[in-house]
This record gives sequence, structure tokens and C-alpha cells, in this order.
Amino acid sequence: MRRTWTTAILWLTLAACNTAPSPEAAPEYVSGPAVGSQGMVSTAHPIATEAGLSTLRAGGNAFDAAVTIASMLNVVEPMMSGMGGYGTILVWDAERGEAHYLDASGKIPMGVDSDAYRPPTPGWEANRRNAKAVSTPGAANAWEAMSLRFGSLAWSELLGPAIEAAEEGFVVDQRTARFIGLAFDDFPEHARAFYGREGAPLETGDLLVQKDLAASLRQLAEEGAKAVYGGSLGRAVDAAMKDAGGFLAYQDLLDDQAEWWRPISISYRGHEVVTPSAPAGAFPMLVRLGMMSLVDPEELGHNSPEYLHRFAEVTEHAYWTRLAYSGDPDVKPPPYDLLLSESYWRDQSGRIDSERARPFDAADILDIESSVNTTHFVVADRWGNVVSATVTLGNLFGSRIMPEGTGIWLNNSLAYCTFEPKGNPMDAHPGRRKLSSDSPSFVLRDGRPWIAVGTPGGHTITQTVAQMIMNVVDFRMNIQDAIAAPRIAFNVPNHLDVEQGVPQEARDQLAGRGHEIRIRTLGNAHGLAIEYDQGGTPIRFTGGSDPRGIGLAKGY
Repeated sequence: MRRTWTTAILWLTLAACNTAPSPEAAPEYVSGPAVGSQGMVSTAHPIATEAGLSTLRAGGNAFDAAVTIASMLNVVEPMMSGMGGYGTILVWDAERGEAHYLDASGKIPMGVDSDAYRPPTPGWEANRRNAKAVSTPGAANAWEAMSLRFGSLAWSELLGPAIEAAEEGFVVDQRTARFIGLAFDDFPEHARAFYGREGAPLETGDLLVQKDLAASLRQLAEEGAKAVYGGSLGRAVDAAMKDAGGFLAYQDLLDDQAEWWRPISISYRGHEVVTPSAPAGAFPMLVRLGMMSLVDPEELGHNSPEYLHRFAEVTEHAYWTRLAYSGDPDVKPPPYDLLLSESYWRDQSGRIDSERARPFDAADILDIESSVNTTHFVVADRWGNVVSATVTLGNLFGSRIMPEGTGIWLNNSLAYCTFEPKGNPMDAHPGRRKLSSDSPSFVLRDGRPWIAVGTPGGHTITQTVAQMIMNVVDFRMNIQDAIAAPRIAFNVPNHLDVEQGVPQEARDQLAGRGHEIRIRTLGNAHGLAIEYDQGGTPIRFTGGSDPRGIGLAKGY
């Protein structure tokens, strides 16, 4: 079995080595979705997809497979997520017919001084990238919490594929080689030793072996999450933070808990759309859908200038709501009764000029454009359980701090706070929950998950998710086409990011209406859809993987 899995890793990575698109290129269109009768997995890396499928085939459920996938992504996408990271996980419990939101983002360290990230503090810009940007990692606690509550297989069995992949190595693809090259000069010497060869970063086709990470994953398999939150891995993190001058401390790790929350939802054209509540900042996605529900999409036409202008104005307003209303649910929760009401959508929609773009006005709320390097995956099993998870380290390789001997990259989560004005809800408040823009989502039909979808992309996440849902619901696209279709996104201060695939005529008309057009690739989404028999048993799964990345959707 071990030899078979290692051979599969080598074959898959060799196949992926030269498939990464350039950031500016239009994604290559994929002809149709993956299909399965027993389950579906879609992730940003083929090895992680195959690992998830191996757990499903072994009798595991979607929650077991999600742990396998997340741990494998730690190995094969080390720049994007892992034990030192955080994220947002939406799950569907088929037995009880309930959705739950698992917050894996942790709390801001108690010792944080938010003035460290603002002028006139010396080094304030560097502090948004270095050890002072490291927040409490919540990933390992969340993996264990999901396994304990919903899993069916042994914990140690779930981490086996990732341990083997880290120990035996995998072939570096073009995309990963590019990211290693971008960050290599910032790596500590002990990381450069295995992310490089003869002093230079690994290249496409080289083997990346992560013995330290394998040992850390093995320790996690043997000891559970306490290895990080109280054990020797946690002490190694604490020592690294002390050496580098970070705010994260051992006590923050001891205090960390994975928290379960009730999601939020709205009705959209007869379907229930479900997404995480605070502390995730996913509600702007629902605001967008609510405002777009007041127009006839077919009359406007998919990605027509009229449709794109309307969505651009809607998405700009919803962006403003994120800045104005995000908050820690224990301190100042978002006013969902207002934001998710039809009266609010009508009031705000009535202010849209169908011919001209409005300048973005944040008043006293300021923000910075960010580029968050994140990953998303979805998995569903034959019983109808579903997991949609957005997980990250923040920047590429997070803070680029790796406690020696662990192989674990630590996040730079605090870089994505909003620091002006001081004290705003998304500032770095010591001890409060870290807020995110993650929006893993379900669309329910007849009370069961029909669609599960999500994407990375920082502040563009909730914009991309809304467009994919409209593509399926309004324009009856299959899940692959819905993911592949060209997108737009508002970005501060007044940019409208537009993908290359949007026709030039539409771009010209948007510019003529006052939009400041900027060509950019948006997201790396993954999704699935489920069909049921009359008794509610899943009978067919379809899956989509974003052609903007090198991922794989595959069913069985």
C-alpha cells in the first residue's frame, strides 16, 4: 500500500509540473464537470484530491476525508495552508440535516499592541509581515474537533497519507516552484536547506522532502491537537516567537479552541444559501445575492455590460458593509436583521445609477488592498455529508517563520486586519477573534445541499462566491462552467478588477460608465453538486476545479 501511494504521488506531480497558468492569462476552459456516484472531492492539488478519495474509499465519511485533505495540502501546498494556519469550515451533517460553521481562525494574541502596525511606530510596515503578524493558529484544533464530532475513522489513519508524502517527498510543480522562488530569500536557513538545492530554490521537477514536517504530523497523529496546543510543538512555536519578537505566546496556544457556530442564510430564488456567520465576514456575499435578487438576470444577460455594471455597483456597496459592520460576535456582531432584509436590499439598490459608477466612499473607514494566498476544498460522501473549507497561512508561506525542527510555517494573519482608524472592528484587538472574509457556502434545495462552493482570494472571496452561485442558480450552468466563467471584483480605492475572459466590448462599456478597469485573475475556486433520489439519498455527484489553478475535481 505504501509503495502504491508513493508511486501515485510521483505520477500525479509529474503530470502537474507544467500546467500552471500565468497570473495574467485567461483560464483555459474546462469542458465539463467530474462525475461520481459515491462521492466527490475537489482541491487545489491533485495529490490532495486523491488522498481525500482514498479516505472515502476506505469507508470514511466527508469529515474524515476533510482531515486527510487538509493535512495533505499542508504538505503539497506548503505555501498556502497548514498546522500553522487558520481558516473557515462549513459542514453539512446529513444525519441531522444541519449545517454548522467551524471557526479555525483562533484569537488574536493577548500580548498584541495594535499600534505596532501603524505609523508613527518605527518599523510599522515590517511588523505587518514579520513575527508580530503571527496570530494564534487554529488549524490543528479544528481538524481534531471535526474528527471527534463527526468522523468515523481513527484519527491517526487520517494523517497517514500526509505523513508519507512529507517523508517520501513529491515532485515540485511549476506553480509551487515559482512560489518557492519568490519567497526563498526570506526563508530561515534550516528551511532553505530542504526547499533549496546547493543554495538555490527548488525548481520544477525537483523532489521536495519535508522530514521535519513528517515528524510533526506523526506527533500530531499520536498525541492529537495537544501536540500543538500544549505539547512540544507548541513550545517550539513559543520559542520561535520569543526569538523573533512576536506577540504570540505559549498561553495563547493553551487557550485556543475550535469553535462551532450557527451559519447564516437567505432565500435566493427559492433556494437557501448558507454561509458562515461572524466571526467570519461572509455576510457581504448574502448582501450581494439579496440585492441581485431584485433584478432579472436573464433579461440583463450573463456578463453583459448591463449585468456587470449592476453587479459592480452591488458588490461595491457590499464591500462597504464589510468594513462598516464586521465584528466579533461577543463584542459587536453584524446587524443581520438589517443587512439580510429585503427592505435594506431595496433601499440600497434604489441608489444605483444604471448608467454611471459611484465613487467608493468609506467615510472614516479606511482599508488596504491585500493579496491573501489561500486554498479551498470541497468533499461530499455517499451519505450526503459535505465539507466546504477555506484555509490559509495569509501570505505565501505566511510570516516565513518556521520553528526549527518542525517544518511548520506560521501564519501572518494579523497583516490582514484593518488598522485605520484605530479601534475599528477589524483592528488587531488583543484577545478578540480574528475576522476573515472566507465564505465557504452551500446552496440548499428541498432542504439538502445541492451546491457546495468556495474560493481563496482575500477581499474578493465573497464577490467570487456570489457570482458562482448566480451562475448556477440564475444561468443554470453546471458546477464546472460556473467556476470557470469570467469574474469581476471591486477593490479599493476605486478599482474594478476584471478577468481577461470578459469581452473587450463589455470592458470598454464599463470603462465608459466610469469604472476604473484593471485586468486581474480572481480566485482558485472549487465546488460540487449533488443529485438525490426521491428518498433523499445521493445518487450522482458532479465536481468542478478552477482552470485558474492546477487542482483536480474527481468522483468515485
